Amino acid sequence: MQLPATFDDLIVEANQLNLYKNLIFQLNKDFKLANIDLDFHEDILPTSLKFILHETIFNLIQEKFTDYLNLLYIIDVSEKQIKALDGNDTLKLSEDVSFLILKREWQKVFLKNKYK
Repeated sequence: MQLPATFDDLIVEANQLNLYKNLIFQLNKDFKLANIDLDFHEDILPTSLKFILHETIFNLIQEKFTDYLNLLYIIDVSEKQIKALDGNDTLKLSEDVSFLILKREWQKVFLKNKYK
């Protein structure tokens, strides 16, 4: 499976396969498992999704770091990929982590759909 290289590529692929709503559902499910109060509406625009997810990750890093780590664990984001990111700029870090989260969630949705 070739994972998308950008947020836009991910959204295009999700829409082409009619799996965008499944992606939102998976995000909501994992955020709920992590006890993070965030619930995306199934019709959320991709730009809003990107902004809200980025803002949420930024706030978690700044204010609730343990919850942030728990979320990464629940979503199963690669520790190697997280460690490879530059942590000097929290805003950029939160943007990069948001994309890693979306890629991992997309991978789950794609594989569930492929092998159901």
